[in-house]
Amino acid sequence: MNSFVKGFGGAMLAYVILLPLSIFAYRSVDNAALKALIALAPVLPIALGLVVILRRIQGLDELERRIQFEAVVFAFGATALLTFAYGLLEDVDLPRIDLTWILPFMTALWALGQAVARRRYA
Repeated sequence: MNSFVKGFGGAMLAYVILLPLSIFAYRSVDNAALKALIALAPVLPIALGLVVILRRIQGLDELERRIQFEAVVFAFGATALLTFAYGLLEDVDLPRIDLTWILPFMTALWALGQAVARRRYA
């Protein structure tokens, strides 16, 4: 197993463990500052995952970097466009979407962007 899989997998495992623990813990705390710190605990493994991804990209060759760049630009642009459009539609009574769904949405679009870019360069 390579270091990327270990690092990113470990970070995501920590996230999956910390998220329900933090939700459970902050519901039983009355102090607002402590409640906020507990609620933000799952952000730490996400930040670690970002560091692992950045290190991985630094080690890629030029073609792979180009593929990743195109995928990230696609994910960023599509997320911006779609969330902006949906935000406007919320004003005409569509249900509000929790902001925590934006990261998984952007990640899925990044994967789609990678698939499209890899196909173009294959």
